[in-house]
Amino acid sequence: MIPILHQHRDFVVINKPAGIHFHSQDGQPGLVVQLERQLSLKLYPVHRLDTVTSGVLVLATNPATAAALTEAFSTHQMEKRYLALSDRKPKKKQGSIKGHIVKARRGAWKLARDGDGNPAHTQFVSHGLGQGLRAYLLRPLSGKTHQIRVTLKSLGAPILGDALYGGSETDRTYLHALSLAFELNGHSHHFYALPQQGPEFATPALLTQLQQWQQTPPLWPK
Repeated sequence: MIPILHQHRDFVVINKPAGIHFHSQDGQPGLVVQLERQLSLKLYPVHRLDTVTSGVLVLATNPATAAALTEAFSTHQMEKRYLALSDRKPKKKQGSIKGHIVKARRGAWKLARDGDGNPAHTQFVSHGLGQGLRAYLLRPLSGKTHQIRVTLKSLGAPILGDALYGGSETDRTYLHALSLAFELNGHSHHFYALPQQGPEFATPALLTQLQQWQQTPPLWPK
């Protein structure tokens, strides 16, 4: 069963498990199909998370809401936060990363100074957890393919478990969509969900830091 965070007449918010393909493939039902069967509802995707990524995801229950939420995502009116872990030393511990995300090899992407369209922009802060691990709280101001994964790779700190970008091998890719906030029909909505998979996401040091970030939101670097 896919965890449901909130069910509204116009949308459904879930805590997506890692390892589930968004779209059906190889004869296996994808996330949307599984959720439609679970809820006996027709659902309309408005954004997506990579297969390896867990976390907060919203799907519309009607075409009008789908159009409104899609517009909110495309115009960057959605407030998103991601949590990631890395066991590598970063080039800097907080900052603002801008660059064009362009195709690299083997299905990967990379950050480049030049490219087509608007550049990706990600703000981040981080905190050491001990034993070589560092937690990153990231705020993407754009919505590019593999944006968070490419950003951390560019810092020399690929996400723990992210084999595509050179992360150390472990039980999962430690990337989680932590929260999502948006306005719809004059009402504000905010959803937050902790990861449910992966022992490194359950350490006391990380849970304490997440609580700190909730109580005292970071001042995002410009």
